[in-house]
Amino acid sequence: MRRNVGLLVVLGAALALAAHAQTKAPAVAFVDVNVVTMDSERVLPRQTVLTQGDRIVQVGPRARVKVPGDAVVVQGAGKYLMPGLAEMHGHVPPPTAPAEFLDAVLFLYVANGVTTVRGMLGAPGQLELREKANRGAILAPTLYLAGPSYSGNSINSPAEAEQKAREQKAAGWDLLKVHPGLTRDEYDAMARTARDLGIRFAGHVPAEAGLLHALEMGQETIDHLDGYIEYLEGAKGPVPQEKLAEVARQTKAAGAWVVPTMALWETLLGVADLETLRSYPELKYMPKQQVDTWVKGYQQRISSPKFNKAEGTHAAANRKRLLKALHDGGVGILFGTDAPQVFSVPGFSIHREMRLMAEAGMTPYEILRSGTRTIGEYFKSKDTFGAIAVNQRADLILLDADPLKDVAHVARRSGVMVRGRWLPEREIQERLEKLAGPRP
Repeated sequence: MRRNVGLLVVLGAALALAAHAQTKAPAVAFVDVNVVTMDSERVLPRQTVLTQGDRIVQVGPRARVKVPGDAVVVQGAGKYLMPGLAEMHGHVPPPTAPAEFLDAVLFLYVANGVTTVRGMLGAPGQLELREKANRGAILAPTLYLAGPSYSGNSINSPAEAEQKAREQKAAGWDLLKVHPGLTRDEYDAMARTARDLGIRFAGHVPAEAGLLHALEMGQETIDHLDGYIEYLEGAKGPVPQEKLAEVARQTKAAGAWVVPTMALWETLLGVADLETLRSYPELKYMPKQQVDTWVKGYQQRISSPKFNKAEGTHAAANRKRLLKALHDGGVGILFGTDAPQVFSVPGFSIHREMRLMAEAGMTPYEILRSGTRTIGEYFKSKDTFGAIAVNQRADLILLDADPLKDVAHVARRSGVMVRGRWLPEREIQERLEKLAGPRP
């Protein structure tokens, strides 16, 4: 009898959860807010934006939009509402990682207004995580995931490269991830199969393939501007402007996009100041052992006999000039920071990336577009997001100042909405404090 009672309790709880999941989510209204639409470089003053579930359902002047009586009302007077940002080269810990670390990484993205992440290193079990995230079962950005990567360690023949592409397409991964080490024949087998199957491939450019061949074979995103500095010999000194313009023309003609990850690469090139890196306040949200490993690795890098700071400085300077040339040449720039990675903390890394993109010559609107509307265009076959308009995914950031005047204002948040779930800044800060915990 007790077993039957227990079963009834379990069934009742399951039914209650199912009923709750099917209940219509409450509307949320951002009232009297300045809207940064991202469909053009403009701000619409004194608007009301109404969301229902995971969609924006109405946008218009405050006087014309009727707010339902049961809606959650967020007062937006004097504030600015922009679309959530995307991280196009992020990493999601594998399911084998400690649950606390996985939850922390996902929350750190959301806490900073990163509401979409393209995870670039797949692992078994992540497809189930993607499903939970994308239906709102866990607090996380919307995820698009690459499968386990192609590298010199994971692929041993063209036939293996082809078979792996077929397996990853059948499994449901969103794209194939390219790492260094592939032979040209292996790379080509992967690329041809991906093209035949209709699955994207992106990431690094293997040395044997080279930049121009990768463009020719249809690699859709070149992450970290990989292969460009090598092709341009940008570590030797300033690259002539005409060469930058020509490689931008070739990239545009190939229909490729780039994910710059500027801030991380200054660290990897060894031109960032270690004491400045160690002083980043956001490091308190990462495991201390991880931070210690980053510090030790950086010290080893810059003290190695092979380290050449002059070459690193030339490469870093040319990367900024290259980014400007690619942008001016009409190449699609997709915002990404490669977090979590060396001193690149999820979410917080976007602010350091924006600063370097501004130093490269991009305007606040151009930088923000690369993390919103442009990424919505890239993923247009998957969903509708990246702007503030009816039927766009309800991913939003409420700010205290105009981000079109200064991208640093993106850090001045009043709250974040991810797939229709509203997180006021007070709640975000409380969660961050718990995540940081006591420090020695």
